[in-house]
Amino acid sequence: MTSPLSRSRPRRATSHIAARVAHAVLGGLLATGWLLLPVARAGADEVAAAPGQGGTSTADLVLPLVAVVAAGALAAYSYIRRIRRARTRTTPGGATAHPAPFAELDRRARQSLVEIDDCVRTGAEELGWAEAQFGKDAVETYTAALAFARSELTASFRLRQRLDDTVPDDDLVKRLLLEEIAARCMEAGRRLDAEAAGFDLLRALERTLPAALESAEARFRELAARTPAAEAALAELHERYPPSASLPVAGHVEQAKDRLVFATTRLNQARRSLDRGEGERASAHLRAAEGAVDQAGLFLDGVFRLSRELASAAARLPGALRDAEAELAAARGLPAVGALPGRIAHAASVVADVRRESAGGGHPYDPLDALRRVVDAGAPLLAEDRVPVDRPFLDHALLPARSVVALASDFVTTHRGAVGAEARTRLSEAERRLALAPCALVDVRHADALAREAEQLAERDVRAYGNPYAGPEGAGVGGAVLGGILLDDTPDAPAASFGGPRTRGRGGFRGAGNRAVRTGSAMPPPGP
Repeated sequence: MTSPLSRSRPRRATSHIAARVAHAVLGGLLATGWLLLPVARAGADEVAAAPGQGGTSTADLVLPLVAVVAAGALAAYSYIRRIRRARTRTTPGGATAHPAPFAELDRRARQSLVEIDDCVRTGAEELGWAEAQFGKDAVETYTAALAFARSELTASFRLRQRLDDTVPDDDLVKRLLLEEIAARCMEAGRRLDAEAAGFDLLRALERTLPAALESAEARFRELAARTPAAEAALAELHERYPPSASLPVAGHVEQAKDRLVFATTRLNQARRSLDRGEGERASAHLRAAEGAVDQAGLFLDGVFRLSRELASAAARLPGALRDAEAELAAARGLPAVGALPGRIAHAASVVADVRRESAGGGHPYDPLDALRRVVDAGAPLLAEDRVPVDRPFLDHALLPARSVVALASDFVTTHRGAVGAEARTRLSEAERRLALAPCALVDVRHADALAREAEQLAERDVRAYGNPYAGPEGAGVGGAVLGGILLDDTPDAPAASFGGPRTRGRGGFRGAGNRAVRTGSAMPPPGP
């Protein structure tokens, strides 16, 4: 990946070549005049030696040529000066205007991150439908394009996290980081845009509509049948655990129903359009319905997954308490220096509290939070010169970290029409740290903290966005816009589709071949 500075070199090199060519022309004209000067003098001598002879003298030919050479040299010199003035001035017509202000670069970088993240999430959804219909081998090219875009996006998010963490004093460093973020996002978008047309040909929704429609309807019926079970699982969570334990999925069933209502409407419209022979309109309705079905599945899966994770955390907690008590005993045998006595006291207090909470007594507790608290209290007692170092605590820490990362990712995916760059940056860094191999305890704990921060920031963005379910829009349109399924709430709103920023809005009623250019995110992300 080349830096933004190196990307501008070819343009500068071109300008230098033009200047050198002009200098060469000027030098050639002057040299020609210099070489012809002796000839001019000789011609003049011949005229003086043979007066009265007829014909045209050499001087008569040379003097006009010298005048032409001088005029050409003057014109070349004037041209070079005009070019230099045009390239060095700072007016809008100049080629090297003042660089964009830092605030503008920062805004563009945030917007690019949101755009490409939306493209990657939408592309993954559409790729899943295509793979289910045509097989893994048929979508290999598009899987590779999506993987490339995701890698560039991850690198961009990491640069953004570095910028947020360090806040470099050097303005040039900040500017270069922001320019690289924008450049990487642009490359990711170009790769997805380059494959969008081929992906359209692969799916060819207008030709495969009956089969694709049946597949979406079957998936819709499956989710509708699972909704009562998800309601029962959520009710059980409310009974067994405190409200804080089930809070991350408190509204999941209702939001799943909202997406399914939207999917029902669009599937019916797609079926009617197909019967009328309106292939483009039917394809647009189907694409929107598929996005809604995917998000309904995420909502329902989140309820069942959290139920399993809470039960697993409750089963793991006794072992975590024993490991923490073993670390406490080892730490008490060390010299009481530095912050160690304070850490021992804090860890002993946390272990005692968690053991009391988990013992019962009619008061429910949050097993994931309890496991996290035990890890956070015991981890500072670990010393590098003692064995085991962090393996038991690493195993205990992975469960709550993976849980909160998955919850945050689902929230961003299903609310991406409102979530801004800051929450997505924290989430991406959490996912990156959790995927490191080998994974260290410090990385897992940092991923846990980043994912919780991402969730809080995303919820803040959605609150600032407003309530999409209270507006006049019917049939779940507000939720579809909030989820990034529809790019706006107009009657002919395009559905998000596979591709980069230039092609992802082509799925509207204007036809599958429409290439709507969108320079912003689906909805302006609130917050900083």
